[in-house]
Amino acid sequence: MTIADIKSNTQTKMDQSIAAFKNNLTKIRTGRASPALLDTIHVEYYGNNVPLSQVANVALIDARTISVQPWEKGMGAKIEKAIRESDLGLNPASMGDLIRVPMPPMSEERRKEMTKIVRSEGENAKIAVRNLRRDANEAIKRLVKDKEATEDDQKRSEADIQKSTDKHIAEIDALVASKEKDIMEV
Repeated sequence: MTIADIKSNTQTKMDQSIAAFKNNLTKIRTGRASPALLDTIHVEYYGNNVPLSQVANVALIDARTISVQPWEKGMGAKIEKAIRESDLGLNPASMGDLIRVPMPPMSEERRKEMTKIVRSEGENAKIAVRNLRRDANEAIKRLVKDKEATEDDQKRSEADIQKSTDKHIAEIDALVASKEKDIMEV
């Protein structure tokens, strides 16, 4: 493996860490409704636990209401029960075949709890990026030790990897700040 391979692999893995962090952020509740909030909910379907999106159509009615339209008649009660029993604190209401999930307004205390969760997720993403930096630097040191690269190449590569790390950490900080702003908005 060459230094260029190590750098490109590290860059790709850091980008994947950012993508995973963004995905985690969509699941954290703000004051607005989002169909992604219900992605973590699983419903029993013929003896198997399947994601809600595989048994129903999830959409937004308005900024504070999610609609869940089951694809089969008998699934309404099971879906409603799964949403109610989730840790999201939602109270679905059935209207015939359609299930409406209104977003209750969040209290100030709950908003602060959510910002702590966002910061914690952000810190985990930063740790993942820093671990990738460490692994890349160790791989480059092994190349120098095995005389497959020079010490000058090592210094340049470590500086490039550090720049990439700084860029990704700045992006994580920006995502955290943006999500906190969304959460604290009333």
